[in-house]
Amino acid sequence: MKRENILTGSPWEDKMGYCRAVRIGNIIEVSGTVAIVDGDKVKADDAHAQTLNILERVEKVLEDLNASMKDVIRTRIFTTDVSTFEAVATAHATFFKDIKPTTGFYGINQLVAPEYLVEIELTAVLTE
Repeated sequence: MKRENILTGSPWEDKMGYCRAVRIGNIIEVSGTVAIVDGDKVKADDAHAQTLNILERVEKVLEDLNASMKDVIRTRIFTTDVSTFEAVATAHATFFKDIKPTTGFYGINQLVAPEYLVEIELTAVLTE
């Protein structure tokens, strides 16, 4: 089967040796993705906005692989503050209310930078 890597141009892709997503056959795995915290639309203390930003960006990655959010079967949500559950869940439901992938919500010690409250990775399977 052919392997397709999606690169975004981040300098970390070469430094760390990873890509945003990999598609092999009908399976797509999307790397852990954090928000672009700009201090305006997406603030360091706003888990809801961070989650929306992440899922908007991931949606674009899936489109680049001829897939959509409807193909997502699992999301894994990591947060440095589990008290943000409701804010994150509400943002997650914006994309997945009707799709309902399996989901995990994990409280962790820290992410790669202090302004990140949420990181999401996901799996999609193309069925058509």
